[in-house]
Amino acid sequence: MLPGLREVYEAFVRAAGELPALPGALQAEVWTSSQLGALEAAAPHAEGRRAALGDLITSMSAAGTPGAYAFLRALEAIGPDEARRTAGRAADGVRNLAAEPSWLSALGRVTPSQVWLIQEGPLDGDRLVCEFRYEDGGLHALAVRLTHGEVPSEIVIVGDVPALMTAARQAMQAELCVVQPYDAELVGTRLRSALQDGGDLPEDCYPALALARHRASLLPGGVSQPRPTASPGGSA
Repeated sequence: MLPGLREVYEAFVRAAGELPALPGALQAEVWTSSQLGALEAAAPHAEGRRAALGDLITSMSAAGTPGAYAFLRALEAIGPDEARRTAGRAADGVRNLAAEPSWLSALGRVTPSQVWLIQEGPLDGDRLVCEFRYEDGGLHALAVRLTHGEVPSEIVIVGDVPALMTAARQAMQAELCVVQPYDAELVGTRLRSALQDGGDLPEDCYPALALARHRASLLPGGVSQPRPTASPGGSA
């Protein structure tokens, strides 16, 4: 649909060669989210982003490399709702690869856990920390700072959650912030509204945006779309 971006899509395909060597599902999801963030940040509007994403899926499918296959599966798991099914079908059409990453079946398969509210001062807004676990028990968190206008000013994926919470509690003891459990459904509502398409976000927010939207959709009150169970070379 956007032939002028052919070289851009080819660059994405080459970059996807890094994906199969990543050590786990979280790293693969963060990597994929960063690529999607670059695409969204450069798109002039939502319609252009959807067109470019469709072209990118087609380019990955045509490439048929291990990296392209892994990218399509990651996109099926955590990508925008309108692209997930298309990406899954495209991945199904890629030839069966002999060596698939061990983390492939874990993509997107997480369960929400504890949610925290961290308030560092009257001018800093709310920092919402949402913990998630993979089926194997692996823990990570989505941390989003919202301004008083409910606009994201920071989106971070945290791999070392115990270290984050230890630092937060130490800051609380020093009376530098307030840390308290928070209502998961309320947080889900706030994050889904703040992270929806069409918002004008700081540039630093885009790399984690796709993954943040996926995780926010899994919080209570959201409409999650769990990825179908994958079988070698395709989806069940």
